[in-house]
Formats: sequence, C-alpha cells, structure tokens
Amino acid sequence: MSLRKKLIEIFYKAATSSKQIRTLLTPVGLIIFFIIILLFIVVSLQMDKFLELPKLLHTPLNIIVSLPILAIGLFLILWSILHFIKVKGTPVPFNPPPKLVTTGPYAHVRNPMLTGVFILLFGFGVLFRTISLVFIFTPIFILFNVLELKTIEEPELEKRLGKEYIEYKKRVHMFIPWLKVRTKKRFVK
Repeated sequence: MSLRKKLIEIFYKAATSSKQIRTLLTPVGLIIFFIIILLFIVVSLQMDKFLELPKLLHTPLNIIVSLPILAIGLFLILWSILHFIKVKGTPVPFNPPPKLVTTGPYAHVRNPMLTGVFILLFGFGVLFRTISLVFIFTPIFILFNVLELKTIEEPELEKRLGKEYIEYKKRVHMFIPWLKVRTKKRFVK
C-alpha cells in the first residue's frame, strides 16, 4: 500500500472512529496546524534577516494595510467554524462534521477556512513587513495545502461521503468563489 493510501486510510479511520477518540485527536490536529503556521512566520522573518531583505512597508502603513486583510481572514475562518459547529463537527480532519456542510461560506468554496488562513498569513506578512512571507512562504503554504487536499483529504471525503461530496466538488471551487469550476462536457454524435 502506498504512503498516500495509508494516509487516506488513517484520516478515514480517525474521522469514523468513536467520539472519544475524535475528541482526543482534535487538539493534536489543531496544535500541529498552528505550529506549522507559526513555523512559516518565524522562518520567513529569519529569512528576511538572513538575506537582509528590505521591509515590505513602512510603519504605520503596514498596520493600516494589514488590519483589513487580517479582519477578512479571521472573519472567514470564524464563519466557517461556526457552520461546522452547527452540525457538531470541528475544523480538524480527524473530527469532521458527520455530514457534508454546504451552507454559509461552504456554499461558495469547498475550503473557506483555509482561504481565511491564507488571507491571514498574507496579512501577517504585511503586518510584520516581511517580503518572504508575502511572496515566498504564503504561496508555498498554499501549494502544500492544495497538494495535501488533493492527495489525501479529498479522496478521504469521497470515501466517507460518497456521491454527495463528488457532486459538491464538481459544483463548488476549492478556494476562490468567482472562478468557474470546469466540468467536462461530452458531445454525442
């Protein structure tokens, strides 16, 4: 069995395990995710120092520009979490909602919480005036998340939620609502 299939199976077993196990795994998943975000921020700050990169914006312009960005990211994250909580789930893949959430921001994008995290990370880059967080580490973070979603989480969701998720995936874009989801149209002659 490939590593990818093993990871899908681990996520599936965790998501379908007992409430007690899922509750125990939730803080672990949150801690790991926040540590990764913190590492991206710290490494980008260190890289800026090491490479002697100039500051992105002058103070107080960085604060003026970053506050609305941070507010939008935080709002999107909290709005997404609220819709998970309504159906007794968490944002952690090990303790997901028991059913597919398609309300609120999930009616427009499949991963609004991550979209909020991406916006928040970009906002922190502006706030901390770090060129590498804005132009290098945030795009890398987005790329890693897209790869993880495509190779592990989405196949697990398809396995757990079946046709409902597959249809939802066809209708709703991954991160940006105004980008059209492309579907293959076949013409019969």
